[in-house]
Parts: sequence; structure tokens; C-alpha cells
Amino acid sequence: MGGWPLKLLLDTHIWIWSQASPEKLGKGLRRLLEDSKNELWLSPISIWELLLLVQKGRIVLGCSVREWVDKAVAPLKEAPLTAEIVLETGRVSMPQGDPADRFLVATARVLGLALATADRQLLTLKAVSLVPNR
Repeated sequence: MGGWPLKLLLDTHIWIWSQASPEKLGKGLRRLLEDSKNELWLSPISIWELLLLVQKGRIVLGCSVREWVDKAVAPLKEAPLTAEIVLETGRVSMPQGDPADRFLVATARVLGLALATADRQLLTLKAVSLVPNR
């Protein structure tokens, strides 16, 4: 990736893995996440996705969602959810229709962030800067 510092928007699964299953992160991405020069960003859409996963029973946190989120977002910058980002979702061309992914890609594009992801479909996109989980 280009110059320093990197500005990384964490895909929801990367954020969750960084907190609950860091062994799932590739060595290179883990180094980027641990480098204090880099800015790590999180979209509120990822918090919404986490909430849905907990409600569906696909993730068990061991504490309240509020407690987990408060701890897990403390070192991150919160990406705003603006009208510009919402409108950008209409310009995002993606192989699948996951609305959360559309918001993440639009957020990265509008804010000039690189999206850190392991999602194979997202990694095929050309219209956004990407950092694969390697």
C-alpha cells in the first residue's frame, strides 16, 4: 500500500476477528492493524451487522452488545454515515447485493479509506482501494 499513515476501514468481519479471533487475520494485515501510525476506521453499519449477528445467534459475545462494542470501538475512528455516503451507494457496482457491503464500499470511497477485507467478492472490485486479509 502507498504512503503512511494508512487509513483503513475495517470490514465487519475484520473488526470482529481483530477483537475475538485475531488468529483469523493474516500476518500482513495484523501488522497494519497493530501499527500505531495507521488510522483504523469503523462504520456504524458494522455495529449494526454485529447486532444482527448476535440477535440471530450467530455470534455469542459473553457480555452485552453495548459493553462489547464500547470496548471494541475505543481505539477506532468512527466513520460518519452521511447523505453523501448514502448517495454513493447508488453508484457502487458490486457482484452481490449485500446492502452493508455497499455502505462500506461507499464509505471507503467518499472518505478516501482503504477497505480491509477477506471477502472474495469485495476483493474483485476495482473502484475502491482494498487491503486483503493476508
